[in-house]
Amino acid sequence: MKKLVRPYHDRKLAGVLGGIASYFNVDSTIIRLIFIALLVFTGIMPLALIYLIAVFVMPNEGMKP
Repeated sequence: MKKLVRPYHDRKLAGVLGGIASYFNVDSTIIRLIFIALLVFTGIMPLALIYLIAVFVMPNEGMKP
């Protein structure tokens, strides 16, 4: 069973987008580009708030390698 976690190996800020990319089995760069495009077109605040909430809700990956 897949689990949505913030990985240690694919982090730029807090690992939220890397965890989403890993969960859906896509390249994290694509997810980051989509996120940035949505940030620009929807205004910064809605997605920034969702990202901040995800930082506190999504657990970290098991042990650090």
